[in-house]
Amino acid sequence: MSRPRLVLRIELDSGRLGHGKVELLEQIRDGQSLAAAARAMGMSYKRAWDLLATLNEMFDQPVTVSHPGRTKAGATTLTAFGERLIALYRGIEQHATRAALRELHELAAARASRIAARRVGDSDPIAEPPPARRRQSTDSGRAPTSSPTARARKGSAVTPPAPSAPKPATRSRRAR
Repeated sequence: MSRPRLVLRIELDSGRLGHGKVELLEQIRDGQSLAAAARAMGMSYKRAWDLLATLNEMFDQPVTVSHPGRTKAGATTLTAFGERLIALYRGIEQHATRAALRELHELAAARASRIAARRVGDSDPIAEPPPARRRQSTDSGRAPTSSPTARARKGSAVTPPAPSAPKPATRSRRAR
Protein backbone atom coordinates (compact mmCIF):
# COMPACT_ATOMS: atom_id res chain seq x y z
CA MET A 1 0.00 0.00 0.00
CA SER A 2 1.40 3.42 -0.92
CA ARG A 3 1.75 6.08 1.70
CA PRO A 4 -1.14 8.55 1.73
CA ARG A 5 -0.36 12.09 0.66
CA LEU A 6 -2.18 15.31 1.37
CA VAL A 7 -2.07 18.00 -1.34
CA LEU A 8 -2.89 21.57 -0.39
CA ARG A 9 -4.10 24.63 -2.22
CA ILE A 10 -3.89 27.87 -0.29
CA GLU A 11 -6.40 30.55 -1.26
CA LEU A 12 -4.96 34.03 -0.76
CA ASP A 13 -6.63 37.35 -1.58
CA SER A 14 -4.11 37.77 -4.39
CA GLY A 15 -4.48 34.26 -5.88
CA ARG A 16 -3.99 30.55 -5.30
CA LEU A 17 -0.83 28.81 -4.20
CA GLY A 18 -0.69 25.06 -4.68
CA HIS A 19 1.62 22.16 -5.30
CA GLY A 20 2.01 22.88 -9.02
CA LYS A 21 3.34 26.42 -8.58
CA VAL A 22 5.59 25.34 -5.72
CA GLU A 23 6.92 22.43 -7.79
CA LEU A 24 7.66 24.88 -10.62
CA LEU A 25 9.68 27.01 -8.19
CA GLU A 26 11.56 23.91 -7.01
CA GLN A 27 12.33 22.92 -10.60
CA ILE A 28 13.60 26.45 -11.34
CA ARG A 29 15.77 26.29 -8.22
CA ASP A 30 17.22 22.93 -9.27
CA GLY A 31 17.79 23.72 -12.95
CA GLN A 32 18.09 27.52 -12.82
CA SER A 33 16.08 27.70 -16.02
CA LEU A 34 12.42 28.25 -16.68
CA ALA A 35 12.60 26.26 -19.93
CA ALA A 36 14.23 23.30 -18.15
CA ALA A 37 11.63 23.50 -15.37
CA ALA A 38 8.81 23.45 -17.92
CA ARG A 39 10.32 20.43 -19.69
CA ALA A 40 10.80 18.58 -16.40
CA MET A 41 7.15 19.13 -15.52
CA GLY A 42 5.85 18.28 -19.01
CA MET A 43 4.30 21.68 -19.65
CA SER A 44 4.78 24.31 -22.30
CA TYR A 45 7.17 27.17 -21.76
CA LYS A 46 4.25 29.61 -22.11
CA ARG A 47 2.29 27.83 -19.36
CA ALA A 48 5.33 27.92 -17.05
CA TRP A 49 5.90 31.60 -17.88
CA ASP A 50 2.25 32.41 -17.10
CA LEU A 51 2.40 30.56 -13.76
CA LEU A 52 5.60 32.38 -12.85
CA ALA A 53 4.08 35.74 -13.79
CA THR A 54 1.06 34.91 -11.60
CA LEU A 55 3.34 34.09 -8.68
CA ASN A 56 5.28 37.33 -9.11
CA GLU A 57 2.00 39.29 -9.18
CA MET A 58 0.61 37.54 -6.08
CA PHE A 59 3.23 38.89 -3.71
CA ASP A 60 4.85 42.24 -3.00
CA GLN A 61 8.29 40.70 -3.57
CA PRO A 62 9.35 38.81 -6.71
CA VAL A 63 9.90 35.07 -6.39
CA THR A 64 12.34 34.82 -9.29
CA VAL A 65 14.80 36.96 -11.19
CA SER A 66 15.37 36.48 -14.91
CA HIS A 67 18.71 37.21 -16.51
CA PRO A 68 17.93 37.81 -20.23
CA GLY A 69 20.53 36.78 -22.75
CA ARG A 70 22.06 33.97 -20.76
CA THR A 71 22.29 30.83 -22.81
CA LYS A 72 23.78 28.72 -20.06
CA ALA A 73 22.23 27.62 -16.76
CA GLY A 74 21.32 30.47 -14.46
CA ALA A 75 18.95 32.37 -16.75
CA THR A 76 16.23 32.27 -14.05
CA THR A 77 16.99 32.10 -10.35
CA LEU A 78 14.91 32.19 -7.20
CA THR A 79 15.02 35.17 -4.91
CA ALA A 80 15.36 34.74 -1.15
CA PHE A 81 11.60 35.24 -0.95
CA GLY A 82 11.07 32.49 -3.56
CA GLU A 83 13.11 30.11 -1.40
CA ARG A 84 11.11 31.17 1.67
CA LEU A 85 7.83 30.63 -0.20
CA ILE A 86 8.81 27.01 -0.95
CA ALA A 87 9.80 26.47 2.70
CA LEU A 88 6.54 27.98 3.99
CA TYR A 89 4.36 25.89 1.68
CA ARG A 90 6.21 22.63 2.40
CA GLY A 91 6.08 23.36 6.16
CA ILE A 92 2.30 23.93 6.04
CA GLU A 93 1.95 20.74 3.98
CA GLN A 94 3.93 18.71 6.56
CA HIS A 95 1.93 20.09 9.50
CA ALA A 96 -1.37 19.38 7.76
CA THR A 97 -0.27 15.85 6.82
CA ARG A 98 0.77 15.09 10.41
CA ALA A 99 -2.53 16.45 11.72
CA ALA A 100 -4.53 14.28 9.32
CA LEU A 101 -2.30 11.18 9.34
CA ARG A 102 -4.72 8.88 11.17
CA GLU A 103 -7.58 9.75 8.81
CA LEU A 104 -5.34 9.43 5.74
CA HIS A 105 -4.26 5.94 6.83
CA GLU A 106 -7.89 4.97 7.41
CA LEU A 107 -8.78 6.12 3.90
CA ALA A 108 -5.84 4.25 2.42
CA ALA A 109 -6.75 1.07 4.35
CA ALA A 110 -10.38 1.28 3.20
CA ARG A 111 -9.27 1.58 -0.41
CA ALA A 112 -6.77 -1.27 0.00
CA SER A 113 -9.47 -3.61 1.32
CA ARG A 114 -11.69 -2.80 -1.69
CA ILE A 115 -8.82 -3.56 -4.06
CA ALA A 116 -8.08 -6.85 -2.24
CA ALA A 117 -11.77 -7.83 -2.41
CA ARG A 118 -11.85 -7.22 -6.16
CA ARG A 119 -8.72 -9.35 -6.66
CA VAL A 120 -10.40 -12.26 -4.88
CA GLY A 121 -13.32 -12.07 -7.28
CA ASP A 122 -15.93 -10.14 -5.35
CA SER A 123 -17.65 -7.57 -7.45
CA ASP A 124 -17.96 -4.12 -5.96
CA PRO A 125 -20.92 -2.33 -7.56
CA ILE A 126 -19.61 1.06 -6.49
CA ALA A 127 -16.19 0.55 -8.05
CA GLU A 128 -17.49 -0.71 -11.39
CA PRO A 129 -17.81 1.95 -14.07
CA PRO A 130 -21.23 2.47 -15.62
CA PRO A 131 -21.81 0.67 -18.93
CA ALA A 132 -20.84 2.68 -21.99
CA ARG A 133 -23.71 4.24 -23.90
CA ARG A 134 -23.91 3.21 -27.52
CA ARG A 135 -25.09 5.47 -30.25
CA GLN A 136 -27.92 4.19 -32.37
CA SER A 137 -26.89 3.83 -35.96
CA THR A 138 -28.67 3.74 -39.27
CA ASP A 139 -28.15 1.09 -41.92
CA SER A 140 -25.37 3.22 -43.38
CA GLY A 141 -23.45 3.04 -40.10
CA ARG A 142 -23.94 6.72 -39.30
CA ALA A 143 -25.72 8.12 -36.28
CA PRO A 144 -29.38 8.96 -36.91
CA THR A 145 -30.25 12.56 -37.63
CA SER A 146 -32.96 14.37 -35.79
CA SER A 147 -34.17 17.21 -38.00
CA PRO A 148 -35.12 17.59 -41.67
CA THR A 149 -32.29 20.08 -42.12
CA ALA A 150 -29.77 17.66 -40.66
CA ARG A 151 -31.11 14.88 -42.86
CA ALA A 152 -30.80 17.16 -45.91
CA ARG A 153 -27.15 17.83 -45.06
CA LYS A 154 -26.55 14.08 -44.83
CA GLY A 155 -28.05 13.55 -48.31
CA SER A 156 -31.33 11.96 -47.20
CA ALA A 157 -34.55 12.70 -48.98
CA VAL A 158 -36.47 15.54 -47.41
CA THR A 159 -40.09 16.41 -48.06
CA PRO A 160 -40.30 20.10 -48.95
CA PRO A 161 -42.65 22.23 -46.86
CA ALA A 162 -46.16 22.75 -48.16
CA PRO A 163 -46.47 25.86 -50.34
CA SER A 164 -48.12 28.81 -48.67
CA ALA A 165 -50.81 30.95 -50.22
CA PRO A 166 -49.47 33.58 -52.61
CA LYS A 167 -49.02 37.02 -51.12
CA PRO A 168 -51.07 39.89 -52.57
CA ALA A 169 -49.12 42.18 -54.84
CA THR A 170 -48.23 45.48 -53.30
CA ARG A 171 -46.82 48.52 -54.92
CA SER A 172 -43.55 49.81 -53.69
CA ARG A 173 -43.21 53.41 -52.57
CA ARG A 174 -40.86 54.23 -55.43
CA ALA A 175 -43.41 53.20 -58.04
CA ARG A 176 -45.89 55.83 -56.88
